[in-house]
Amino acid sequence: MNPRTLMAVMRKRFASVCSSSSAEEDSAGLYDSAPISSSDPPSEQEHPCASLLCCHSVQDSLLSSNSSFTRYRGILNWIIILLVLTHAHLFLENFIQHGFLIDVKKVFQHLIEDNCNWPSVSLFLGANVFAITALLLERFQEKGVLSPTNGHRLHLANLGLLLLFPAAVIVHEPTTSTGGAFFSLWLYTVLGMKLYSYQEANHWYRQAHLTDADKDQNGSVAQKAQNEHLTYQDLYYFLLAPTLCYQRDFPCTPKVHINKLLHRLLEMVIVIQIMVGIVQQWIEPIFQRSENSFSSMDITMRVEHLVGLVAPTHFLWLLFFFLNHSYLNFCAELLRFGDRHFYGDWWNATTLITFWRNWNIPFQKWCHRHVYTQLVEKNVPSSRAELLVFLMSAAVCEYMIALPLHSCRLWIFLVMVFELLVAVFLKDYFQGNYGNGLVWLCLLLGPPLAVITYFHDHYISFHNCHQSSSSPLISVHHLPSRVCLQPQ
Repeated sequence: MNPRTLMAVMRKRFASVCSSSSAEEDSAGLYDSAPISSSDPPSEQEHPCASLLCCHSVQDSLLSSNSSFTRYRGILNWIIILLVLTHAHLFLENFIQHGFLIDVKKVFQHLIEDNCNWPSVSLFLGANVFAITALLLERFQEKGVLSPTNGHRLHLANLGLLLLFPAAVIVHEPTTSTGGAFFSLWLYTVLGMKLYSYQEANHWYRQAHLTDADKDQNGSVAQKAQNEHLTYQDLYYFLLAPTLCYQRDFPCTPKVHINKLLHRLLEMVIVIQIMVGIVQQWIEPIFQRSENSFSSMDITMRVEHLVGLVAPTHFLWLLFFFLNHSYLNFCAELLRFGDRHFYGDWWNATTLITFWRNWNIPFQKWCHRHVYTQLVEKNVPSSRAELLVFLMSAAVCEYMIALPLHSCRLWIFLVMVFELLVAVFLKDYFQGNYGNGLVWLCLLLGPPLAVITYFHDHYISFHNCHQSSSSPLISVHHLPSRVCLQPQ
């Protein structure tokens, strides 16, 4: 090989080694390089051993903040293995200290006895009265028997009674179990939002048909199409569908896949059993170490119990999210409901506001469609409308937990308001990966932990009332079926 050929090979090797490492910096605009003119003196690039002389280039360390490296899969695997080993040690220590506490049989006993609880059964059956009333009011408005103003007022009265009825039964009926109260209140809250959307959407449809009738003198076809949707089948399909926003002709899949139904059903059964196991084996022993409620504890004891409850509460919350995923997809598959965008990638959220928008898509759609948009149309500033929507959702969360437990301490509401302040004032300081870390920290120490404090105080108060004469099953009748706690 002659010297000219050897030099060309060396230059080619140099270009492949040095230029490839600096290409990313040049394309990203991280470093500026001046063009090399033909009059520049010879550099190392012209040397026969250029690839040996140039072994360095401008680049950042992979773990630095300026690095664009994203392949952290090995570190993620290490964290997962470390978490598994750490919690395996905690589980083993728990079994050695407390023994095997999981008893699924008592959960089924509670469910069977709760089905015989007439206040809960009457609440479930009474929900149909409000749904049928909403349908009849829509039919009367369609026929012209009721004016739009009177129909709207009667709808609001129906919704007001719908919200007051379960609250009155839960508060004034002592035989209502806590599990039945939770399910009843959840049912009525969802039903109230669905019926509000039902009457609002039908009102918009009527306005659209009236506009079309004014343009086209033959309005009988539009009137007939309107009446075809005001049926019991259409109403109950919407009430059972996994959505809160009503529309006509929901998008549907071609057929029901039995294998997907069985898969979702198996997921729900397994997840519920794991949740029961975490509550009975992990959370209940922590509750039993307490003699006072959180409100009467000193600060040191309160922090100790909260730190002990962080991990099981967070796992329980994640399992509840997956249970919600399985349940909504099960209902969607059973009803051939096509829109299954129930949540976004909230785990990648870099701000709390992004998390709230992606955590529960059906609820966010309802709030945007029937609350935020209506407020903006009434000349309310968008920022104030967003604040009102957030405060309403925080109040709903507090209402759903505090009422069945007969304890309103505003802990959930205040924690969510505190998270709002964190999201507003720290958004410029925590961005990217740091923002995502802040979101996960707020999820660990936020509303799920506030919810478990309500159950802690409920457990302690009921256990103290029946410590001397109650049987081990007495507390089961007063706690939710998914949170089956019984004193030892």
